[in-house]
Amino acid sequence: MQKSAKNRTFKLVDRFRNLPIVEDTSGLALLEFAFTAPVMLLIGMAGLETANLAIAHLQVSQIAMLVADNASRVRESIDEADIREIFTGADLTGDAIDFSPNARIILSNLEVNGRTGSEAGQWIRWQRCYGGNASYDSSYGKENDGRYDSSLAAGIGPAGNKISASPSTAINFAEVIYDYKPLISNRIFGNKVIRYESAFVARERDEHALKNASSIPSSELWKCNVYGTIDNPPG
Repeated sequence: MQKSAKNRTFKLVDRFRNLPIVEDTSGLALLEFAFTAPVMLLIGMAGLETANLAIAHLQVSQIAMLVADNASRVRESIDEADIREIFTGADLTGDAIDFSPNARIILSNLEVNGRTGSEAGQWIRWQRCYGGNASYDSSYGKENDGRYDSSLAAGIGPAGNKISASPSTAINFAEVIYDYKPLISNRIFGNKVIRYESAFVARERDEHALKNASSIPSSELWKCNVYGTIDNPPG
């Protein structure tokens, strides 16, 4: 009886072994793809997001240098019309990363305050801002800071790396802050804030006051209490 049951079992196994479905491996590649595709997709998306973040860092860094450098290249004197041209250049440079509505540029003009004794130091003679992001202000001061005291005696900039102007010269200091906009999702890197700073000495300029030869109305100036862009200017 036991031998008969064992024989029936072997026959049943042989019958299934000889079925075509057991020998068919045509769907093996599809099955392997189904298992590996999600992993490869995640790796691909992470790679794209990493590349996009790197491009954003490069763009913001270039904008910081562009703003400070262009402000320092204006010869003889600088005007409110020059400020608009400088910010227009920043807008065009950052167009690929939707820069203007998500960023803030603070351009400060730093000079020796002309005081003596304990009041000697640096001062921010003028300051102009650009961008629709209202979350950020200058980390180092606002217009007229240090004018009559030594609060900016060491200059401006991060701790241990401050910069100061020499007598009869001026430094144009740009702070650029950008809220990174992910290509795919912020779940990969989280909410990123990209920040760069750049400073250049004004070249071939004797007058460092910010003029307004075009008589641009005060409401249309790029002051730091407004949050405008080239497409949505102040005023």
